[in-house]
Amino acid sequence: MSEIRVVLVEDHDLTRVGLRTALQQENNIQVVGEAANAKSGLEILKQTQPDIAIIDIGLPDMDGIELTQKFKQYISNGGVRETKVLILTMHDNDDAVMGAFAAGADSYSVKDVSIDKLKDAIYTTFEGNAWIDPIIARTVLKQAKKKPPEVVAPSDIKTVTINAVEAEYQDFLQSCPLTERELEVLELIVAGRSNAEIAEKLYITVGTVKTHVRSILNKLCADDRTQAAVRALRSGWIE
Repeated sequence: MSEIRVVLVEDHDLTRVGLRTALQQENNIQVVGEAANAKSGLEILKQTQPDIAIIDIGLPDMDGIELTQKFKQYISNGGVRETKVLILTMHDNDDAVMGAFAAGADSYSVKDVSIDKLKDAIYTTFEGNAWIDPIIARTVLKQAKKKPPEVVAPSDIKTVTINAVEAEYQDFLQSCPLTERELEVLELIVAGRSNAEIAEKLYITVGTVKTHVRSILNKLCADDRTQAAVRALRSGWIE
């Protein structure tokens, strides 16, 4: 495996130093930059063009959601090569969790995750798969089952819209429903499992898993595993 270049954007010095020290002990991971706020983090991300940006959602000058949105927009405009974003969030803040899903990040983890789990998240994200902490998945499912009140936001307040599964996707799913096996695979995707872990769990080959994943993405009209997981959670298919 090639070396994974990582940038840390975390405002708590002890947490940031601890993460850097722990990750640098891994042979395949190199921390190429770090920042204590979003403004500096954005500049470092542009300069270093890492493979993965680990971004805390609770930054002092600009939250991690807005930073992710700005950086993803910069990438889409041809600013740098693709960088995957792993959001760190607190599982006891439902709004922050939902905001993280709407921000366009690639993977999501709670801040108090073990270092081994964080490494798993980094490797999974680097391989192009979504890593979603089960705690976050449960929080999203809980929120998705609630009917939000209609609130008209003042024009000067920035909002993030989280859309439900569109009607045309629902119609498509009615005519082309997921099989029982695909639902099993989808549930494990939501839990943040890699293809290899899914294969081991279901006693099938990795190639078969990939086939099921492709079918799931097609049926959900999803571009990637993260989008499929979000749609599954919002629709209430995964309990």
